[in-house]
Amino acid sequence: MDWLQVLVLAVIQGLTEFLPISSSAHLILAPVLFGWVDQGLAFDVALHLGSLSAVVLYFRRDLIAMTVSWTRSVTHREVNDDARLAWGVLFATIPVGLAGLLFKDAIEEQLRSPLYIAAGLIVFGLVLSWADWRHRGKREVNQMNWKDVLLIGLAQALALFPGTSRSGITMTAGLLLGLSREATARFSFLLSIPVIVIACALKSWDLYNATVPIDWAFMAGGVVMSGISAFLCIHFFLVFINRIGMQPFVIYRIILGIALIWLFA
Repeated sequence: MDWLQVLVLAVIQGLTEFLPISSSAHLILAPVLFGWVDQGLAFDVALHLGSLSAVVLYFRRDLIAMTVSWTRSVTHREVNDDARLAWGVLFATIPVGLAGLLFKDAIEEQLRSPLYIAAGLIVFGLVLSWADWRHRGKREVNQMNWKDVLLIGLAQALALFPGTSRSGITMTAGLLLGLSREATARFSFLLSIPVIVIACALKSWDLYNATVPIDWAFMAGGVVMSGISAFLCIHFFLVFINRIGMQPFVIYRIILGIALIWLFA
């Protein structure tokens, strides 16, 4: 690797982790399209740590309130909106955690080809488009019920397939359930925290067993640049999502999917 590759991959990860366009697809495709050697497992972990740092920093006040309320719900049986949101995030993470443990290796070995990615980008992009046009919901995060949490959690498990997009599929589910664009984006971003923690833990375990050499300068650069781009992405997405909607991202997904089919079919 060189610093150009570090910068490009970090920015790609920071932007695509939270936009509904599939970060895994872009990280798989970037080395292929630019003719780079694969960035390796250690650098993938660094990129995800940067994204995790960004979302934790951005939602720090919400997370503190959720943690305090969740603790009180356990120790004193006092449940408020913040406690319910914390429990919702935890329960919605269970399906993707179980699916990852069961199918992670099989999916990584068999479904990482550009054509599978293209199919995921196009198909789930069209579903996102339909969900965005079908119903403009007005429900907020604190109006979610346990059925909403379960369905969004089950939808999130589909993100294991490259090209689906974790944020894209959870936003699709939220929109179909009648949440507002901003509410479904906010819940999706909060859901990313335990998911990224699980992904980093699994990749760190694989990395420990692989005992590969690590360039710590590249790792640190990846964390910082991924974190900065992810923080800016979250901020501007939440600011503009009600104005721009999901259609620009759908168009991008379809164009990218068609380009992949043209290049690799």
